[in-house]
Amino acid sequence: MRRACRGNLPALAFLLGLLMLWQLGAMKVNASYILPTPVQILKKIWELRDSLLTVHLPATMSVTLIGLAVSLLLGLGLAVLMDLSPFWQKALYPVVVASQTIPTTTIAPLFVLWFGYGIWSKVLVTILITFFPITITVYDGLRSAKVEMEELLRTYGATQWQIYRKVKVPCALPYFFSAVKMAIPMSIIGAAIGEWLGAQSGLGYFSRRMMTQLDGAGVFAPIVLLSVTAMMAVGLVSLLEKRLIRWRGES
Repeated sequence: MRRACRGNLPALAFLLGLLMLWQLGAMKVNASYILPTPVQILKKIWELRDSLLTVHLPATMSVTLIGLAVSLLLGLGLAVLMDLSPFWQKALYPVVVASQTIPTTTIAPLFVLWFGYGIWSKVLVTILITFFPITITVYDGLRSAKVEMEELLRTYGATQWQIYRKVKVPCALPYFFSAVKMAIPMSIIGAAIGEWLGAQSGLGYFSRRMMTQLDGAGVFAPIVLLSVTAMMAVGLVSLLEKRLIRWRGES
């Protein structure tokens, strides 16, 4: 525990320095509707804690969790399918890459028109942003398994499932956790974008509403909550990774 605290000291010191510079710069600008100070943002979070924490944060997390869960299933399925079949690899890989060339801010309003202001229009935006890193990273992890190991198992009569369980899955597991750590912030961003462009609740919707009122601290308050939530979620995944993949050692 002490080692972890000491290891995080440089990051904490750097963050504290940035916050101090932000505070001083915002005080010099003296226009909170343009650049509020960190203290003003924290005060706003405290003043609006009931609305933010009981209404808008749960709405955003619902979209995030559903979108992330679907993206994991879709990404893992596509990665395994492309690894198993050269035909599907050639057919799907360009489509997966091309999906990321679609501007999210362009397609999101269409999802609202098609599915309304309910949760699914935001979930689709989240999936569109999130499934790509999962698919590509896990596919690379499956392909990283040594061919010699696969051939050795085949000579002993191992089935495809046994090869996956003994060789490919262990090789892909670190890649999978890396993909999840990338996907968590992206899923939160996707949910916020979807809410910004069309929603009745959520932190993205709240930030847009505060912008129309020229409330700079109110605009930044949900952004801070989203950042803290993402960091906590990534931290939990990192702890789980260290418990499940002990052979990687301490990072």
